[in-house]
Amino acid sequence: MKKVLLIATGGTIASRKTEYGLSPSITPEELLRYIPDAKEICSIDTIQPFSVDSTNISPDHWLRLVQIIEENYEKYQGFVICHGTDTMAYTAAALSYLIQNTSKPIVLTGSQRPIDEDSTDAKTNLLDSLRFAAGYESGVVIVFGGNIIAGTRAKKVRTKSYNAFTSINFPEIGVIHPGRVVRYIPFEKKGDVCFYHSLSRRVQLLKLTPGMPAEALSAVGELCDGLIIESYGVGGIPDIYLPQLEALIRSGKTVVMATQVDREGSDLAIYKVGHKLKKEFRLLETFDMTPESTVTKLMWALGQTDDKEEVRRLFCQSINYDMLF
Repeated sequence: MKKVLLIATGGTIASRKTEYGLSPSITPEELLRYIPDAKEICSIDTIQPFSVDSTNISPDHWLRLVQIIEENYEKYQGFVICHGTDTMAYTAAALSYLIQNTSKPIVLTGSQRPIDEDSTDAKTNLLDSLRFAAGYESGVVIVFGGNIIAGTRAKKVRTKSYNAFTSINFPEIGVIHPGRVVRYIPFEKKGDVCFYHSLSRRVQLLKLTPGMPAEALSAVGELCDGLIIESYGVGGIPDIYLPQLEALIRSGKTVVMATQVDREGSDLAIYKVGHKLKKEFRLLETFDMTPESTVTKLMWALGQTDDKEEVRRLFCQSINYDMLF
């Protein structure tokens, strides 16, 4: 029987009601008591490095998860991380960059309701995750609501419904029907597993809104080494912001153009407001990447090197299906 390490981090799946609202307090051993059928799927060990509402997740938590998986990588055939849903897509994307070329599945899951409630999605999601982790080669994925989603393509799109996550600009890796995994995209190993241990915290995302003062661009830019600008449509910068943008680039900031639109991605070459940015300012762009992947990929790239051209190279390579352009 294959061995899986269950890593509990808190979240709704492990929460109980308090007078102030839901708060994580259920241990991983207790989680498993709610799914006795799990013992028929795999042998499970547990660890709980922290227990938090996922609103409080930070890059330090991501690096701790990497450390745990690296230390236990040879002991287990798969890993399941129980995580809160609110920042699960960020964690899945971050782990996709920090743990590359893994053939051992690293699965994130959680639930919209605690596992101790009568009407909950927690039991199905956790059983599905253990089943996938015990039997299928994979990189980092989210298993939720019967869907298997690449860690770089997942986005939470519903706050309460059980089908909370969807895959953005990329098909699901597969689906899980009761007791059976149906895989759509076969796993392709691209090299030896590689663990990374550094991230830059100096990354900020600025969402453009009509009438935003130009000084906002400078103010946010001063707080970071990497700035992601979420523009409208396929991408572009209002003319009034160009002096501030040029100053940021001259000061050595890495600037990435993203879109506020979930589907189909950016393309700076289409309109005049974007063409100049691409040709003269050499802005990076996200194309079809999710915001969660964009943020964590830039954090990873800036964490590996101070060389701006190397940052560009790292950001522009495709990792765990994160971009198709």
